[in-house]
Amino acid sequence: MQFIVIAHDYKDDKALERRMAVREKHIKNAGKMYGEGKLFFASALLDENGNMNGSVMAVEFPSEDDLRKEWLENEVYITGKVWDKVMVRDSKFAKH
Repeated sequence: MQFIVIAHDYKDDKALERRMAVREKHIKNAGKMYGEGKLFFASALLDENGNMNGSVMAVEFPSEDDLRKEWLENEVYITGKVWDKVMVRDSKFAKH
């Protein structure tokens, strides 16, 4: 199943600092997911000052439960208190 994951960062003064502290680990895991065919698109969301404050990712997992168990439960942006609110939406990706 295909999903869009939209995540919004915490809004406290240390949120961007926490994001930057674990960003390389997050990107490494995203690269692994891309290589496994689970990740199709990823982008940081930006605030009015151009600072990262969220993420959008297009992923594919057998089910939402698998997505949560295989990825989100171990996602460093969650365990590292970067993402505050995470929305998972069923999706159907356009083919080119």
